Amino acid sequence: METKAKKIDSSKKDDAKAKADPKKKEVAETKTELKTSAKSNAIDKNSGEEFRSFFIDELKDILWAEKALKKALPKMRKAATGKELASSFDDHIADTEAQISSIEQIFELMGEKPTTKKCDAMEGLISESESIIADTDKGSAIRDAGLILAAQKVEHYEIATYGTLAAFADAMKEDKVAKLLRSILKDEKKTDKALTTLALESVNEDASAE
Repeated sequence: METKAKKIDSSKKDDAKAKADPKKKEVAETKTELKTSAKSNAIDKNSGEEFRSFFIDELKDILWAEKALKKALPKMRKAATGKELASSFDDHIADTEAQISSIEQIFELMGEKPTTKKCDAMEGLISESESIIADTDKGSAIRDAGLILAAQKVEHYEIATYGTLAAFADAMKEDKVAKLLRSILKDEKKTDKALTTLALESVNEDASAE
């Protein structure tokens, strides 16, 4: 009888254990899922912050570029032979000032202080424009053709930069930032088109005749 009672006792314990084990397993699985979810969220957050930081660095780069260009454009304007090209540079100076203001506004929208980081690409493009001025004769159409070439290289760099930055802003759901960047992009494309028209209508032909 005693042996039978022990067996029944043991059986009850086994049943209780069997019932408890699934619950323990369920709790353990829930804890694991929560830890995995928390880790995943942390990775997502860090990834977003890293991309945002990269975006801010590129803003610093283009702000430096625009400020450097603002200093270089009056020299290019002074070197221009044709009145139309000189006037085009005047317009470009005004546009650049407005673009600097827009970039600073973007920094504010991102909750950042507008600071600069040296842009090696723009430094090289400005250096090239200075070389063109040094290597061409004053008052020549060839110099004007060279200046248009230098200015359009700058425009194409800026078009690529602002187009990409706008796409970055879209990815971060920064709609106001994207809108400002596309407004700058529109101005850059307009300037590039005006330079192309000027080159094709007169400057290139005059330069080829010299």
